[in-house]
Amino acid sequence: MIKPKVQSAINEQIKKEEFSSRLYLAMAIWCEINGFPGASKFLYQHAEEERVHMMKLVHYVNERDGKAQLMDIERPTDEFDSLLDLFEKVMDHEKFITEAINELYEVALKEKDYTTMNFLQWYITEQLEEENLFKTILDKIKLVGNDKAGMFHIDKDLDGMAIAIEPIEE
Repeated sequence: MIKPKVQSAINEQIKKEEFSSRLYLAMAIWCEINGFPGASKFLYQHAEEERVHMMKLVHYVNERDGKAQLMDIERPTDEFDSLLDLFEKVMDHEKFITEAINELYEVALKEKDYTTMNFLQWYITEQLEEENLFKTILDKIKLVGNDKAGMFHIDKDLDGMAIAIEPIEE
């Protein structure tokens, strides 16, 4: 049985993952209408990946005899100055999510919920990978600056980085 404080903290994380999915969806839409089809494809798939992360948390709480709950979430921003601005916001958001996962782990530690601590290891590793991925993308965007040919190649790279996301088993 999941402890009430852990369940509450995971439900907060579910909210954050749902917001992440919507944020990346808004970013994908911006890219699509602003001539970045590769970045759009990459972010649409990343939005789905965040939904999968949310669903893993939902199933985990329910499987531990708890109750996953959805909460109201704010509407994400959908206006960006440039692809650089957009990916800087992605990086800031990923750092926020990393901190949130660390805080969730801390709750599980204080509650001596070792099963949840073990479960959260996947998220900790995933966040390291996410931050490294977006740092690499940002470095490339900064390298080319406003060069249109360079931005074209970055968009092509992002198209190639888009991967099929395995849906969560229901």
